[in-house]
Amino acid sequence: MGSSDRLFNRQRTLHEILGGGQVADLILWRRKNLTMGILLVTLAVWVVFERSGYTLLSLVSNVFLLLIVILFLWAKSAAILNRPAPPLPQLHLSEEMANEVTTFIRTRVNDLLSVSQDIALGKDSRLFLKVAAYLWLISIVGGFTDFLTLAYTSLFIVLTVPAIYERYEEYIDMYILKGYKNLCFLHVKINEKYVSRVHNWILEKKKLS
Repeated sequence: MGSSDRLFNRQRTLHEILGGGQVADLILWRRKNLTMGILLVTLAVWVVFERSGYTLLSLVSNVFLLLIVILFLWAKSAAILNRPAPPLPQLHLSEEMANEVTTFIRTRVNDLLSVSQDIALGKDSRLFLKVAAYLWLISIVGGFTDFLTLAYTSLFIVLTVPAIYERYEEYIDMYILKGYKNLCFLHVKINEKYVSRVHNWILEKKKLS
């Protein structure tokens, strides 16, 4: 597919736009087990919060307390009975993954700060209207759901929509561009049929006055 057949005539692939690293692999299901694990864990957390009434702090504390007690008793009993210790994996965050996550977050935060500065200084009225519309929409959505449900739904969208788009990119771009062309054609027809008439009528009124 050429760049002219893609949305916004972009030159880069979706994987490159998302950073091209492990975060992009995670979002686009290049690491299926990890992505599925994150979705299942967050779903379980959401169900626990919704059904049990736990708060985040109390749930995390209880889970860690239970885990530490089990591992401690297991290790002590294994030492007494000459059994193998608990098979713990190597708990280590690689420098590569930490750098990629940090770079991803830093880039997005800098973009957000740049946009905020432009809006605060009144440099871009169109951008201000877009941001105001998005915040208003978020406010409306927030009125219908709680933060936890919204967070899980957002994570679900982030981990599914880009992957679906990448898989069916050619068809999605084709239909969206086709719809966009139809809207542009409709806009031209409406402009010629109604807006131009109104404009000409206003000009005639001004000439007569």
